[in-house]
Amino acid sequence: MSSRCEQCIIRQLNSLGELTKDELLRISGCKTSQYVKKGEVLFEEGQYINGVFCVKDGVCKVTKMSTNGRDQIVKLIKKGDLIGERSLISEEASNLKATAINDMEVCFIPKEEIVKDLKSNNNFTMSILKDLATSLKEADNVIVDMAQKTVKQRLAETLLHLKKNYQVSEDKPLDIQLSREDIANIIGTATESAIRLLSSFKKEKLISLKGKEIYILDPQTLQQIAEGF
Repeated sequence: MSSRCEQCIIRQLNSLGELTKDELLRISGCKTSQYVKKGEVLFEEGQYINGVFCVKDGVCKVTKMSTNGRDQIVKLIKKGDLIGERSLISEEASNLKATAINDMEVCFIPKEEIVKDLKSNNNFTMSILKDLATSLKEADNVIVDMAQKTVKQRLAETLLHLKKNYQVSEDKPLDIQLSREDIANIIGTATESAIRLLSSFKKEKLISLKGKEIYILDPQTLQQIAEGF
């Protein structure tokens, strides 16, 4: 399973693409690779990660436990993404939990190796900072959406986001299978409400449902719903 970082195409999808060949060779010598099965936890909320994960394949959900004991899905991490850099930079325990939605292949890079490159490679540092800034912007948008948009709007917006990131072609289902509970946790509602809304969208022929498979049939109308029209 192990592959050399300088030969790995995944690095071109994230900040590791800014590292020099020598830096990649050094990281390649100390990283560890692993498979994470569907449903397994990559790291827990409150855990010190002490490094960064690079996702070679698969998807995981990043969640935050609310005061009522329910997981709120904050973000979906896909192939090519890095995860754990925020905790590494802040030197704090993880504020979030990561769980595999499907089988994953990840590489773990120890903290001390990433810190070396943050100190010596300005392009790498700026790329990490840009990613963190983007994450903050997305978090701002989620806060506003939760406060101002209806659950129906949030579901339409979520389906469009999933289409953009996880649909290979128009006639194929989303290349990610989320449970109804997962969808409810993304849009911040009860599972029963999410099921009712999905059924409503299906009746209106906006989507098609086959088990956990979701087909997006009418993105234009979903966009109008997301925008409140």
